Amino acid sequence: MNIKKISNRKAKAIQTKKRIYETADQLFRKYGFENVSVDSIVEMAGVSKGTFYVYFDSKNSLAAALLNDFVNEVDLDYKSHIESFDTKTPASDILVSLIGKIADILNYSIGYDHMKTLYKLQITKTINTDKVMGYNRELYKIFSDIISRGVQRGEFITDIPVDTLTKHCVMAIRGLSYEWCIRQPDFDLKEQALKHFEILLSGIEKR
Repeated sequence: MNIKKISNRKAKAIQTKKRIYETADQLFRKYGFENVSVDSIVEMAGVSKGTFYVYFDSKNSLAAALLNDFVNEVDLDYKSHIESFDTKTPASDILVSLIGKIADILNYSIGYDHMKTLYKLQITKTINTDKVMGYNRELYKIFSDIISRGVQRGEFITDIPVDTLTKHCVMAIRGLSYEWCIRQPDFDLKEQALKHFEILLSGIEKR
């Protein structure tokens, strides 16, 4: 009997945490991180403020957890996209396709307003954004694998380390997404991203 009660309490606790989590996600997406308070989260979730703090230290820690989960989900989507290519596909074609996929995710799944908020949170360090910025992120590994494949097959240069090329690819897409944020709506992210990486792949030095 006691074991059953404990199991029921655990199940209820899991459901309560999930309800708070999903409510916050919904509110953040609709109104933006800065416009949502703990009070509004608990009111919509139907729990007390004390209950909120049982599961999360703060709104910031909850937002960080949501961000981490979202990044993991997006990166898995990128990975599945890359794994769908035939093994004989040129690395340059895969790289360009990944850039297009990233542009689509930023444009249609995340959106301009949320990207602006994310950049602000990263600059002000309001929440922990290491999951987005860290070099151990799955997206870095995806870029690294593509570039390594290109180097091994003789498609890409060998005199610059793969890690350096990887970081510059990521810096490029980050710079493009920032440009998109500050020039909206006069900046077609996907068009400009594909054009930018076409230049990166071809190089500008006369040979």
